[in-house]
Amino acid sequence: MKPSILLIEDDRDMSELVGGHLEHSGFDVQRADDGIKGQALALQYTPDLILLDLMLPNVDGLTLCQRLRRDERTASIPILMLTALGGTKDKVSGFNSGADDYLTKPFDLEELQARVKALLRRSDRAPIGTSVNHHEILSYGPLTLVPERFEAIWFDHPVRLTHLEFELLHCLLQRHGQTVAPSLILKEVWGYEPDDDIETIRVHVRHLRTKLEPDPRKPRFIKTVYGAGYCLELPTGAQLDGLHDVLAQARQDREQKAEASNRATA
Repeated sequence: MKPSILLIEDDRDMSELVGGHLEHSGFDVQRADDGIKGQALALQYTPDLILLDLMLPNVDGLTLCQRLRRDERTASIPILMLTALGGTKDKVSGFNSGADDYLTKPFDLEELQARVKALLRRSDRAPIGTSVNHHEILSYGPLTLVPERFEAIWFDHPVRLTHLEFELLHCLLQRHGQTVAPSLILKEVWGYEPDDDIETIRVHVRHLRTKLEPDPRKPRFIKTVYGAGYCLELPTGAQLDGLHDVLAQARQDREQKAEASNRATA
């Protein structure tokens, strides 16, 4: 079966160029030219991957990405954003909305294809031959990674991760206690070396800290080693004392803030 891709792009020429190239390369491509149609097709076809333009009519790409991530039916689909907005703030906004990767126009079609294949390899929705390589459960101290659910068990509490968050945490956990260089992270997690785009790593590290740290602003576990990379330091033995309660309180505080925010915007 061909890998299925949903291309949401309002520029007809770009849609024909990208869609035609991917179809010629062996992908099954569905197309939508605005955000509303794109969301409907995503729910109807649940593709293996979504290519999402940022500047769309009716519903913009950032809003659509957030909606897709909130819906259980589409939450696990890898999303690659395609946009002419290539500034750091634009990339951060894209990743914060839930995108897995970000490609700035104009781009090389071969690079696009390489990124598509890299995302499919890391997806639990990937077709045979492109499945994620990490089949075994990996565990150390209070952290266990469960590949089939893209989930972390952190101090006995399940934490749902995106594909790239899972891969990043897996990369760090394999080398816990060691400093991991950005170049190695980019190669192992993303499957390519995107011009040493350190901001990409920073955003996903920030997301992991939000999910795992009691105070993401003062990380205890996922540490930045300035000028060198990142280090995952997991507590053991007596270091575990009291951390269950600290993390439980932090989760409760975050849930209360989220509920208050939802009520304010309702």
